[in-house]
Amino acid sequence: MDEIRPLLSPQRLQSVDLPSPNLLPRHRDLLPTPCGPIKRWSELPCLVKIYFCFTLSSLLALLILTVFNIQRERVSKGSDDDDFTVSLIQLVSILFCMYYITRGVLQENRQELIVFVLSVLVVMVRSVVNFSVLTTHDLLLLVRFVCILCVGLLHVICAMLLIQRPNMMAFRVGGALESMQEQYFILNLCFSMVTFDLQAQLCLCILILTSGTSMSYAHTVVLGIGVVWACFTAAVGAIAVLKEVKPLVWIFVLMNLPQLAYFIYLLYSIISQWGQSKTYSLEAAAITGCVVSVTIKSVLFWGLYRLYHSFGQGLRERMFAADKQ
Repeated sequence: MDEIRPLLSPQRLQSVDLPSPNLLPRHRDLLPTPCGPIKRWSELPCLVKIYFCFTLSSLLALLILTVFNIQRERVSKGSDDDDFTVSLIQLVSILFCMYYITRGVLQENRQELIVFVLSVLVVMVRSVVNFSVLTTHDLLLLVRFVCILCVGLLHVICAMLLIQRPNMMAFRVGGALESMQEQYFILNLCFSMVTFDLQAQLCLCILILTSGTSMSYAHTVVLGIGVVWACFTAAVGAIAVLKEVKPLVWIFVLMNLPQLAYFIYLLYSIISQWGQSKTYSLEAAAITGCVVSVTIKSVLFWGLYRLYHSFGQGLRERMFAADKQ
């Protein structure tokens, strides 16, 4: 006890809301944020700082280039609807990648880094496919293709090295208790799945709205409302996970039911109109989007079930204890 007593402040000893003082982690120098504690910039190794800045810079450059391409495709009379759709999806993916790499580095979140790697691989595959099907290649397209492959490969290698590094955030937040560290891992998993689900639904809505296929006005309105509904649902899920509000968890689950019902309707519509278009790119992309969304929701509901039973055991107080000091 003599070893632990100097680590405790009188204010922490008097607080009844915090967990047992002798079980608190020793490292209390994390920065509190609405999305959980993060590491200080000074704690990051020099190479990680360089890679983090390089990643954000390259993503920002790709974001500007994508916006320029979208504007050019809209102005051009012979613009391809498929290319415009993919460019919009790529724009959304880049914004999410900035979020993934920020949380992945500052919170040592492996789930975010894994999805970042997958997103980069998707962009690289898309560039290879587009470059291979084109009959003519101008200099600008060739330079962009080479840059995407080289920079993307560098991102994949560096992110994989970061994923394999030891993760100390679970101990720094949860302390020495393995049960608390597991709760922190499940909480991060649920929070990440909420974000992944939002990205998948936004990309699916963009795919259908900009695909160029004929759809009723009512269907278009439903999809527009679905974008707002997906953002609102993600906000409710994030608050329910971080604040440990059990009623919000049930509300979040109920808000996902209309989305699942729409997935079933979308699959039915695709099957009933199968073969009417010359290519099956829209059908394949829509089915893939539905399968990915359902998979993400399955993992999310499993994690929520595990996390729901651990509410009130002190994890939230440990994560946001710096706000009370």
